[in-house]
Amino acid sequence: SIRKVWMISSSSALSAALRVLMRESSLEVVRGDLIILPCSFFTSSHLSRLNIIWTMAPLSSPESPIQVIVFDHGQVIENPSLISRVAFTGLPVSADIVLNNTQVSDAGVYRCMVNNPPEAADPGIGELVLNVLEPPSLPICQWDGDLQLGGSVRLSCSVAEGVPAPDIRWAKVAPEEIPLPVNREGEFSGSVRIVNVSSQMSGLYRCSASNVLGTENCYINLSIYTIGPSGLLQAVLLTLAMSLLLLALLMLILWLHRTGKDGRRRGRKAEEEECYNEIRYTPSLMKRSFV
Repeated sequence: SIRKVWMISSSSALSAALRVLMRESSLEVVRGDLIILPCSFFTSSHLSRLNIIWTMAPLSSPESPIQVIVFDHGQVIENPSLISRVAFTGLPVSADIVLNNTQVSDAGVYRCMVNNPPEAADPGIGELVLNVLEPPSLPICQWDGDLQLGGSVRLSCSVAEGVPAPDIRWAKVAPEEIPLPVNREGEFSGSVRIVNVSSQMSGLYRCSASNVLGTENCYINLSIYTIGPSGLLQAVLLTLAMSLLLLALLMLILWLHRTGKDGRRRGRKAEEEECYNEIRYTPSLMKRSFV
């Protein structure tokens, strides 16, 4: 239940300044859950001019705070991006707020500022840190390299979400489980490099992404292969067949080229003979025409 945190001081404390007290300095919530951010204030003045402002500075950019919710002159004003997700829980005697359907972006430093004129605020500001936890998302497993005997293979694993950042682990799980050393590549990925691979390294490999909220896994099945005598023979035969095919194609091109050249030579010879005959018989024809 929500505690009433506003107190009207006794006559001996009428001169006391308004005070703000945060009942918690830090809180944690799982993404999607709701949480109450507590803020207690003590005042001796009437509450008709009470003003409450909540702000949040994201952990990623603490120098850029945003306004979360405001109570001023009896009206509540919410940040447009938080409408229906944030609300006061017990105005005007409490400055507590509730934040529901929490998101990772809600994590940050929250400040509760209370002012109740004409009473001076001392200090008038309370602060707490909110951390939003998130389970790991399903990791993505990939491999690249040479699976041939003696080659080198790199196994990589990356995860998109998780607060705190998931712990990345690799292991060979079949036929027996063997943990593998992991090279961390930032907060959300890790890889394993296997050199000079052998047939004993074939099998099922698992990447695990874990934090306080759970574990997610992905798998890769590696099959190391070798080129045996039969494979070598097939490669030689294939190479020989391709060579013969290229040789036959080259001979066909040369034959076509030669055939075309001989045809052009015979054509020119026939044209020359025709011209010679015309020149040889022309004088006799001319002689008979003058007889």
